[in-house]
Amino acid sequence: MGEGGIELLKAEEDKHGGVVVNVEVEDPIEPLNFSSWLQASISNWSQQGKKGVWIKLPIKHSNLVDTAVKAGFRYHHAEPDHLMLVYWIPHSPDTIPQNASHRVGIGAFVINNNREMLVVQETGGRFKGTGIWKMPTGTVNEIETEFVEILAFRQSHKSFFQKSDMFFVSMLRPLSFDIHSQASEIVASKWMPIEEYAAQSFVQEHDLFRFIAEICLSKLDGKYTGFSNLLTTTSSGKNTYLYFNGHDASNLVDSKNQQA
Repeated sequence: MGEGGIELLKAEEDKHGGVVVNVEVEDPIEPLNFSSWLQASISNWSQQGKKGVWIKLPIKHSNLVDTAVKAGFRYHHAEPDHLMLVYWIPHSPDTIPQNASHRVGIGAFVINNNREMLVVQETGGRFKGTGIWKMPTGTVNEIETEFVEILAFRQSHKSFFQKSDMFFVSMLRPLSFDIHSQASEIVASKWMPIEEYAAQSFVQEHDLFRFIAEICLSKLDGKYTGFSNLLTTTSSGKNTYLYFNGHDASNLVDSKNQQA
């Protein structure tokens, strides 16, 4: 309880001198009650020298957004099931990190043992109705393949909703040769010889597509090395992958195994 016997919000301390409030109450919360709890909690956190406050509001408590904003909170980011709001307590520069500034997409270079790559024609987007065959791209979901390498990546600033767009061309090995297309997004799909894909006039007339096609061809001909991944750990013990030029990958992996 805070001053005057007002209930305080349950919070967990973060690693940066702040607190995180996860509103997990199942029953509806009255905005007036939430306002009292919030003001008393901010006062308490201020006395404790806390800095940033994060509040995670599930959709079922969206009626409390206005209350939080009036108390000085601002939007940070949103997910399908919740909104995250933040507040900076001290009279010092606000160091709460900004929301993610990048959107990540993939170009899936899926190649089989016959030097054929998976290509598609899409139902929408700039390539709709053009007859152009392209590699599967976008913010794709998982597909049944084995990761081989990241061959290249490109970045575009202020692309999707003013976010920077990062696009990774990844070489993948299919686990099955059967193609199951998503009818809502794909008109047609097939295995195409990579030389035929690269020879398309659209690919040859646009530098980015031509360069990517040449990189893929060079990789198959053993003249190019992309970025391999090495499983390692962070200082907190969390598993993470380090990507680097695969040309020297075997030497680094051997060195790691020798130290184990």
